[in-house]
Amino acid sequence: MGNQYKDLEKKIKVTFKDKNLLKNVFIHRSYLNEHKNFELPSFERLEFLGDSVLSLITSVYLFKNYGKLKEGDYTEIKSAIVKTGSLAEAADYLGLNQYLMLSHGEEKGGGRENKNILADCFEALIGAIFLDQSFEASYQFVGEFLFNRKLDHIVKNELYLSAKSRLQELIQGKYKTTPKYVVLKEEGPEHKRVFEIGVYFKNKKLGVGVALSKKEAEEIAAQNAFDNLSDL
Repeated sequence: MGNQYKDLEKKIKVTFKDKNLLKNVFIHRSYLNEHKNFELPSFERLEFLGDSVLSLITSVYLFKNYGKLKEGDYTEIKSAIVKTGSLAEAADYLGLNQYLMLSHGEEKGGGRENKNILADCFEALIGAIFLDQSFEASYQFVGEFLFNRKLDHIVKNELYLSAKSRLQELIQGKYKTTPKYVVLKEEGPEHKRVFEIGVYFKNKKLGVGVALSKKEAEEIAAQNAFDNLSDL
């Protein structure tokens, strides 16, 4: 059997010694529900490892390249660059979705475009490169495909400050009080819960956010509040 990952290896500039490890990057747990005797596990363990490796890479990179920032800034920048959207974007750029092994149901439900699955797959790839090659190889991979241009842009424009942080700073600075976040609606099955959250100041609704996690919905609500700032 030929190497089905040749194009990908060329793109990521990594030639895997263990091709099974690379294959493992793309096995979603839903696939195993339909292929009980499949020889490899899902990518979840690799993703767990990749998440930790990515965290260390980000810390080392910021430490080396942005010496003038405060510790609090590092934390904010770190969460801005390693958030699901950024990882999914990098996965999309590399075309990782075409290699994903999904169940028929997940396939029909748009699993290949699912940002969470793409982000998890990207982290699994980081974990696999770390195991197959070295920390240095995974560091270079992340530098090129996740940080390149994007991180500089985030730091220069202070985009690492979340809308929630900025809204809190603004209201606290002006009125010595903080905005309140209230869950307005919660619906959908356990694994696909949708939250609608409103952000309030002095009983006035400033913005609303809808997302698959409370944290994300709060962030969207805060961003929405900035769009309506004249109401403040």
